[in-house]
Amino acid sequence: MAPSTVFLEPDNLLTPKEKNKLRKPVVEKMRRDRINSSIEQLKLLLEKEFQRHQPNSKLEKADILEMTVSYLKQQSQLQMKRSFQKSSQFDFREGYSRCLQEAFHFLSLHKVRTETQTKLLSHFQK
Repeated sequence: MAPSTVFLEPDNLLTPKEKNKLRKPVVEKMRRDRINSSIEQLKLLLEKEFQRHQPNSKLEKADILEMTVSYLKQQSQLQMKRSFQKSSQFDFREGYSRCLQEAFHFLSLHKVRTETQTKLLSHFQK
């Protein structure tokens, strides 16, 4: 640490280099505290997931970060699968609806309704 005589000098007597030298440890401690706080928050948020993978073990910070990355990748993949499934279902419904419209249009062009046409229209309406 810097000698105590430095603290007795007014700020305007310190060079910018000396000011930075005094500020650096404080800034570094604040940065480490932010990192540690965020890692602790991750640990609390994903506590159940960690217990499932490594029950009864003390996790290091690196373990917490690695498991968080792994968990987020899994969630991202699940979300992509879900959106693909929803998209597929939407495409199927859209195609079915379009086909139904075409069938109704085709059947409506024929003025004579046969029993088959009536049954088909009834079936489509269900």
